[in-house]
Amino acid sequence: MILDLKAITTIERQHYLQHVVAPRPICFASTIDKEGNVNLSPFSFFNMFSSNPPILIFSPSRRVRNNTTKHTLHNVQEVPEVVINMVTYDMVHQTSLASCEYPKETDEFIKAGFTKETATLVKPPMVKESKVKMECRVNEIKPLGTEGGAGNLVICEVLCMHIDDSLLNENKKMDQRKIHHVARLGADWYCVVNESNLFHVQKPNTELGIGVDALPGHIRNSKILTGNDLGQLANMQELPVIDPFYNDPHLKQIIQYYSINPEEMEKELHVYSKKLLQDGKVKEAWQVLLSVS
Repeated sequence: MILDLKAITTIERQHYLQHVVAPRPICFASTIDKEGNVNLSPFSFFNMFSSNPPILIFSPSRRVRNNTTKHTLHNVQEVPEVVINMVTYDMVHQTSLASCEYPKETDEFIKAGFTKETATLVKPPMVKESKVKMECRVNEIKPLGTEGGAGNLVICEVLCMHIDDSLLNENKKMDQRKIHHVARLGADWYCVVNESNLFHVQKPNTELGIGVDALPGHIRNSKILTGNDLGQLANMQELPVIDPFYNDPHLKQIIQYYSINPEEMEKELHVYSKKLLQDGKVKEAWQVLLSVS
């Protein structure tokens, strides 16, 4: 299917984009107007865009059905400050409740059952139940259009972070396994980040990976190894060589058993190396693959 976004309705565009551009972190924004009325509302059009200066951007879009704007937008226009409270699994249903379109004078902290906590540098209160709170100054608001569905980029500079000690390791650094972020998908779907779906990907820094194009032909054209497998192998800084002292009983077993059938032996070696890659044993997988003559 090929979609011409100009040829479909705004609701249809929103449907496809929100399902595809996901998961999206949730900005749970607390704001205040010049009369002191507090608003609390979640936004999934949100992310981090700079660390120096520390910039977050979220977008309270114009409503598709009637082109009205949200109280959060009005508040940051009047008082350019916001607290961004990160959403975790243990508060997701309350957060969703706060997204109801209550009248302006309604306090969503009370409606959703959250506790106000005084911020240190800005006027809007923090959500006590949130494990990470970021006090922000609004540097700029950039409208993206005037029709229903148009976003309004609220560009925020983080002034101060409040991090619950339970999220830190012994070195006072964040432990990703403890946060249990919640993210938005399409329609009514959400996801939670926990140890069951976390995995490591070795990221290249200053040293360059050799690249898939530099892999030996029998590896690059393997019918067993996937693109992900090739990506792991190609992230080495130089093409590995056979280690004469590498000792793997299963590798020896494969070579002995299939020695009279090189084609089958290559297949089995690729299957074994794939298993090693799934276990994060890239160097070992290379030794298996290098044993193919």
